[in-house]
Amino acid sequence: MSPREPDAPAAGGAVSVNGVTVDTAGFPSAEAAAARELLRQRAVATGLAADGAGDAEVEAAIERLLEREVVTPEPTEPECRRYHEANAKLYTSGELVAARHILFQITEATPLPALRERAESALAEVLDAPERFTDLAKAWSNCPSAALGGNLGQLQRGESVPEFDRALFGDAFVGIRRELARTRYGFHIVAVDHRVAGTPLPFEAVREQVAARLRSQVLERALAQYVSVLAGAADVRGADLAAAPSPLVQ
Repeated sequence: MSPREPDAPAAGGAVSVNGVTVDTAGFPSAEAAAARELLRQRAVATGLAADGAGDAEVEAAIERLLEREVVTPEPTEPECRRYHEANAKLYTSGELVAARHILFQITEATPLPALRERAESALAEVLDAPERFTDLAKAWSNCPSAALGGNLGQLQRGESVPEFDRALFGDAFVGIRRELARTRYGFHIVAVDHRVAGTPLPFEAVREQVAARLRSQVLERALAQYVSVLAGAADVRGADLAAAPSPLVQ
């Protein structure tokens, strides 16, 4: 169905990295586009990619670059147990929600700030007239569920992308959320119509899931730090990589 500000280049200027103009189309933010170019240049400088290489070769080179230069430790068993104890609600069996949404999809044709403004305006209209949710979803949503008035049916934790999961399962809220959910697909107006609590799972049953989550968190921080170090030695214009906590995560 992964969000970050600022979404637009600095006022009045194009995005560039070390004098190379960056095309931000297709990226969720100027920061993500600038970070990718920064990594491309680093891959070229270290001999992992040729200057002018195609997208597929560049992506493979960046992957090799990160494997080589971003090293993260494995989470220990005590760390995993502590995380599980502090976040037991994340690890349950049988947790369900009945949900609806209206998706304003990210496209190359619509600048992100304009898309967000449109979604915010629509959210205000939905909150003002919640009984019109079905009709408005049919008129506005860019998801196939629009034909069903935005109805997604019953969903379990983990069936959606993580950022949409957080909007559904991050708390016990029922109703139309008063804030947009931002995912890699766009901006969502989210309604949770019904919620069924799950049964907590013991640590032994979810040990690998907990370890994977901690690895992901550590890697995200390490990637952000790595990009920040590269940006500190580069001429980056039109995008503030320091303002984006993790510009690589889509």
